[in-house]
Amino acid sequence: MTYTLAAPVNESMASASDTLIIAMIVTYAAAMFLFAIEAAYGTRTKLKAGRLMPVGAGSVEGGDGDIEVNVRSTEKEAQASQSVLGRIALAVTALGFVLNLAQIVTRGLAAGRWPWGNMFEFVVAMCLVAVGALLYASWRYQARFLGAFVLVPVLLLLGVGVRWLYVDPGPLIPALQSYWVPIHVTAVIIAGGGFMVSGVAGITYLVSHRSETRRARGETVTGIAGRLPSPEILDRISHRFILFAFPLWTFGVIAGSIWADEAWGRFWGWDPKEVWSFISWVIYAAYLHARATGGWRGPKATWINVLGFLTVMFNLFAVNYLFSGLHSYA
Repeated sequence: MTYTLAAPVNESMASASDTLIIAMIVTYAAAMFLFAIEAAYGTRTKLKAGRLMPVGAGSVEGGDGDIEVNVRSTEKEAQASQSVLGRIALAVTALGFVLNLAQIVTRGLAAGRWPWGNMFEFVVAMCLVAVGALLYASWRYQARFLGAFVLVPVLLLLGVGVRWLYVDPGPLIPALQSYWVPIHVTAVIIAGGGFMVSGVAGITYLVSHRSETRRARGETVTGIAGRLPSPEILDRISHRFILFAFPLWTFGVIAGSIWADEAWGRFWGWDPKEVWSFISWVIYAAYLHARATGGWRGPKATWINVLGFLTVMFNLFAVNYLFSGLHSYA
């Protein structure tokens, strides 16, 4: 494989990228603050059930060639705290998403390459996907109540990225100068963002489910735990984002194996990154299998989801920096 000389860094684009990273962090922080106020002080209202039905719910009726969908569900109606501040927070989040996207574009233009060739760029891109998933869930499933919870790990990751992972824009190392970067890494980034939203929804579900159980026993639940969204909708959203992310993660693992064969002459070499990516795949496959064939719902399935999310985060940081391997940044 031959490598071309890297183009010089565009300093104006690099400066714009650095400015945008700060602007988007401030914007996301403001949105999280507004979401938190809505969660704490908003009016707990019922959400429109028509957009929240589980996959496969309902029946099909009709006659004379017309098809009419009649959706029914025996599940409890989902509830969440809502106020005008939540709509403002959603708009601020959308602004942060645009700034995030602009930061990635200017970073790529500054370096003259695909803009995820190191840990800093990977983290920023995964946060973009997570926020995009939040915006989609807010539109599709009325799930803006997840804003305060999703933006917490997003801001933590961005803070870690700026403080400890940041490197100046520059060319890729020779091993990464491949067309597989936009294929393999993009799939992993999108899947990782989907798993992040699913994992956050799963953790929130466990707390909400515990609060509902305490209420059923006649106990009084106060504080933020008493104002969380209904566990039913959290479970559905968590499941649906895994349905979206799992095939992408599967493709990413397969694409990585093909790239490994081209770069190192083998599809699989028990590299720590390969092993932990496969562990995450097995856990999420077990989650989907348990729901589809074992009828698992609620806390049992959610704990598998949370375990999968923790392995993804472990793979992102610990494997890259603590283990010696071909993927190591240590």
